[in-house]
Amino acid sequence: MKAKLTNIILIIALAFVLLGGAFYLLWKKEQVPGKLDAFAQCIKDEGAVFYGAFWCSHCQNQKSFFGKSKKYLPYVECSTADSNGQLQVCINEDIQIYPTWKFSDGSKTEGELSLKELSDKTGCQLPE
Repeated sequence: MKAKLTNIILIIALAFVLLGGAFYLLWKKEQVPGKLDAFAQCIKDEGAVFYGAFWCSHCQNQKSFFGKSKKYLPYVECSTADSNGQLQVCINEDIQIYPTWKFSDGSKTEGELSLKELSDKTGCQLPE
């Protein structure tokens, strides 16, 4: 009986060690900068704004171009939580199509843009 209890305790301890190691590795992976962090931050610094909606597949695709660096994009959510309306900030900006990019020169581009197009439009350099 004592040996069985010892084995159960060892299994539980091993499970905790393995889970702790897995969580540590996931946390450590998140600490590594994305390869487009500086590019996404530059886009924001240059005054570009990306308008979209959480339910928009093209917006999700646009974000996916940036991988983990998407968190630095100058993104503005336009959809109401129920997906049935548009938030006032996007009404004020006359956003009709998602995604829409607005740039500091006053121009507006609707639809997905490649990283190269964003680089050309903002003057931000893509990493090598």
